[in-house]
Amino acid sequence: MDGTVAVDGGWVRGHEDGGLWAFLGVPYARAPRGRLRWRPPQRPEPWSGVRDAREPGPLAPQPLPAASLPGDPVEQSEDCLHLSVWTPGLDASRRPVLVWVHGGGFTSGTAGSVIYRPRRLSAEGDVVVVNVNYRLGALGFLAHPALGSGTGVSANWALLDQIAALRWVRDHIASFGGDPSKVTVFGESAGAMCISALLAAPDARGLFGGAIVQSGPPYTLSAPRAAEVAASFVRELGMPEVSRDALEAVPPQELVAALGALSRRPPRAGELPQPLLPVVDGATLPVTPIRAVSGGAAASVATIVGTNRDEMTFFALSDPSTHAMDRASLHERLERSAPYVPSDRVVDHYRGVLSKRGEPATPRGLWVAAGSDIVFRWPSLRLAAALRAHSPRTYVYLFTWESPAFGGTLGATHALEIPFVFGTYADPGISPFVVGGGDGAETRGGGGEGNASAGPGSRIRADTLSAAMRDSWVSFARSLDPSNSAVGRWPAWDGDERATMVFGRSVGVERAPRNDELAVWESVAPLPGVAGMASGPTGD
Repeated sequence: MDGTVAVDGGWVRGHEDGGLWAFLGVPYARAPRGRLRWRPPQRPEPWSGVRDAREPGPLAPQPLPAASLPGDPVEQSEDCLHLSVWTPGLDASRRPVLVWVHGGGFTSGTAGSVIYRPRRLSAEGDVVVVNVNYRLGALGFLAHPALGSGTGVSANWALLDQIAALRWVRDHIASFGGDPSKVTVFGESAGAMCISALLAAPDARGLFGGAIVQSGPPYTLSAPRAAEVAASFVRELGMPEVSRDALEAVPPQELVAALGALSRRPPRAGELPQPLLPVVDGATLPVTPIRAVSGGAAASVATIVGTNRDEMTFFALSDPSTHAMDRASLHERLERSAPYVPSDRVVDHYRGVLSKRGEPATPRGLWVAAGSDIVFRWPSLRLAAALRAHSPRTYVYLFTWESPAFGGTLGATHALEIPFVFGTYADPGISPFVVGGGDGAETRGGGGEGNASAGPGSRIRADTLSAAMRDSWVSFARSLDPSNSAVGRWPAWDGDERATMVFGRSVGVERAPRNDELAVWESVAPLPGVAGMASGPTGD
């Protein structure tokens, strides 16, 4: 077998990599530059001969330095619409397909990062894994009516890229040993937020039957708000108004710098610090994702929705002020992040819950707990409830494994679950953040081999946790049910029992874990369709 496959544009040659065939940097669309900036993706430009697919494609333009781990690609280019495929065999086995959409705050990241290399996930699970690059920053998310001249499309370029990649998978994955009728999309943070949007996108319907949303609530901007943001963005470039012709001539790194300047401005109350998000444009997203899903837009899709216990500690790494947070700054953060609930009420409620558990009720501890719920967990559970109203195949997890980095202050931080899902937790450059020193196998150096289905209080190894998560993701991709021998039966979630798979020092199903603190949010933003509750003010 010579490892050559015909795709849209020409022939590509992969290489064997640890028992897998890897095809890296395969174009799924033409370079979106010049007159193709802020246009829907076009079919790849044909090439002659056989294209060598040994290196991941360039990163989308983003802030420097872009590479975060040794071995990550560093070249940036607007010619970024590439994907990579890993498969156990170029045969007719019709394996389940997992399509990864990377995160990075909508402004950074790459599908080619070593943390996302799916050697263990693909080989041990006997699945095909596809990692997708897409446009980032202003090139992927700038939205304004002036950009729609002649096309009728004026927003959501990155979502359109992802839809184009999923169409490529539908049309080509059988040649890589995959089954186009068994496609599951999975992603984290901004990538998962994009997947939450794709659940509501009519053009994405039928392209995937499963979705795994890792820390990715369905955040969007309205079209009028997106136009205001675009006007502020071009003022950073010294332009009086949004002009497609003028913007097409701006070098990519100037666009990146202008967005960076805009991002340093304090967000409006109730908004994320990221100024650019998917947009409810009436075309790609006719209505908000939560409204679309509540109306049954994703009824045919099975989903896993989850978050990490201490999401907000990750963002404190770039915000030293959180370590010196006092009562006044805590209230200021809460009033900015959740203006619909009095901050005194939030502080009193969380202080009572955390103190009862024996957890730190310092201003920083209160912010990590409340902020993680405000930004990630409660809106994710509202998405799960909206999905569950139409699909019984809705599952929820909570990730609680604690990072040993920075003296253990990160806890179960944002993105920590990713190397467990991919099996890269022990790789150089990753293991210190995930499992610490020694052989990288134990959490806090304790416990024995353990079992993923062991009872509460037992300790398991990192390799056991990773195997449990990979088995769950693969089982879901295969059958749209994540239950498996490693974790046992994973029951579907509903808004009453709230059965949740907890992945941490022990793995198992818990009923409504860490639910007491959520009451303050449930009172103002109740779960859609649960016990007669109506939709609340956030995410609608």
